[in-house]
Amino acid sequence: MEYHCRMAIPILRVARPSDNLDQLLSFYEHGLGLSVLSRFRDHDGFDGIILGKPDYPYHLEFTHARRHSVGRAPTKDHLLVFYIPEVDVWQGAVQRMRNAGFEPVTSFNPYWDRQGVTFEDPDGYRIVFQQGQ
Repeated sequence: MEYHCRMAIPILRVARPSDNLDQLLSFYEHGLGLSVLSRFRDHDGFDGIILGKPDYPYHLEFTHARRHSVGRAPTKDHLLVFYIPEVDVWQGAVQRMRNAGFEPVTSFNPYWDRQGVTFEDPDGYRIVFQQGQ
């Protein structure tokens, strides 16, 4: 008898600290188009927000430890890259960021500027909308 176990697709959660939860919320919710999935306050001294979409296999979690500063991104090459194959969907994503008040920045690695557009969040971390797969 052979047993097959089907594992549900795990959700990838990228978590990082921030000093700017409210500003990040605007960038990732209004600019990137994610939804607030959860929020917490003073959970063992941490505040946080979890963003994503209910049917997406990833979440972004941002936390702030009270009375602790984390500063900005260590380099301009810390990226989250979103590959968007459909040109019209890619253009819409770029325009949504601009409509939310965020302007593109030149990528540290020129590769990302060839078929992509880079934006920097309030902490100095960057996202790239890459047109393609």
